[in-house]
Amino acid sequence: MSRDREPPVNLLWYHLFKWSVVSPVLGLYFRGRVYGADQVPKAGGLVVVANHASDFDPPLLSAAVRRPVSYMAKEELFQVPVLSQAIRLYGAYPVKRGSADRSAIREALKQLEQGWAVGIFLQGTRTPDGRIPAPKIGAALIAAKAQVPLLPVSLWGTHRVFRKGSSIPRPVPLTIRIGAPIAPPPSTAREGLEALTAQCATEIHRLHDLGR
Repeated sequence: MSRDREPPVNLLWYHLFKWSVVSPVLGLYFRGRVYGADQVPKAGGLVVVANHASDFDPPLLSAAVRRPVSYMAKEELFQVPVLSQAIRLYGAYPVKRGSADRSAIREALKQLEQGWAVGIFLQGTRTPDGRIPAPKIGAALIAAKAQVPLLPVSLWGTHRVFRKGSSIPRPVPLTIRIGAPIAPPPSTAREGLEALTAQCATEIHRLHDLGR
């Protein structure tokens, strides 16, 4: 049976980590600005789609939308003591190497059935400038199968967090803009998935072009 909200223990872990670590880092160190938080549905399954340029993007995105966002993680991470329990509480789900597409879709649908927001980066990997030159249709496919809305989010400035060759994050200004939810396609027909994916990418780029 589907639920309208994430499990209470996961919510507790999320809020503890958000308010003790992520929010202070976003607000103070990165002088972060968040626009459009009122656009986020407060409950129910949701596919959050965004651009991706930094390892910092997942926790920053979760903090900005004000509810836990679940992401796929390598199966090997779930074999590490302590880390395994921590990332499970924060909503991560394992994906096997070599079968990422099918496994990711199956696990994402399970998360959505439990009322989670599932985060998917449209490009599928980081890009050097935060743009989305070749968006993938996976997010639209998952939204179509689960019949949940997609939420476009722009992460501006995160591509500057790490200087090449350095592991120390730079205190660059960051801006996160959240767009209006987009209805899922009525079916999994490829033409519709491609059209919706292009719509999401266009909206993320529009938000991104607003800059700081």
